[in-house]
Amino acid sequence: MHFDLDDAETLRRLLIWRRDVRHFLSDSVDEARVQRLRDAMERSPSVGNSRPWRVIRVEDPDLRAAVRADFERCNAEAAERYEDSRRAAYMSLKLAGLEAAPVQLAIFTDTDPPEGHGLGRRTMPQTLHQSTAMAIHTLWLAARVENLGLGMVSILDPRAMERLFKAPTQWEFAAYLCIGHAVFDDDTPLLQRRGWQASKHTGWQRR
Repeated sequence: MHFDLDDAETLRRLLIWRRDVRHFLSDSVDEARVQRLRDAMERSPSVGNSRPWRVIRVEDPDLRAAVRADFERCNAEAAERYEDSRRAAYMSLKLAGLEAAPVQLAIFTDTDPPEGHGLGRRTMPQTLHQSTAMAIHTLWLAARVENLGLGMVSILDPRAMERLFKAPTQWEFAAYLCIGHAVFDDDTPLLQRRGWQASKHTGWQRR
């Protein structure tokens, strides 16, 4: 398969317009779209082809309410780390779309998956978590192609999430994702637009 400059431009636009969405419409997402997102995630690279991500689609209202409650508790604790104007700025940020997103996923990493028979991860077991991160990024891009927004909620207690979802002992909480139709599109990270951080970052070096 050969890709051309048009494909490269499409990927570039996709990366520019891929944002961490927090403002969702409550409109439902067609199940065919959800299945395509699932298929895309399954094509993500992983160490030793282990595919260690474990996904729970959260639909139960009580579970969703418990996630929101944990977010609110953790968010309040996080706000206490800041002082004065920085704390006020923090509290003004919308950091989750839990109240409206129609599709919500709890993502875990299986730290001892049978797939792959341990290949490639004996000296670097963290590659299992990295594989889950790559699967999330694949899902993120696939959602954007479907004209859907995705937001990752990181202000949660991992151990509380593992207890809430009765995760097996070898599963470690990785992320909570909100997916749905975005209220608006944006080509600039919201934290930059709101003045929380001013500039772009690059971690590349030459040695």
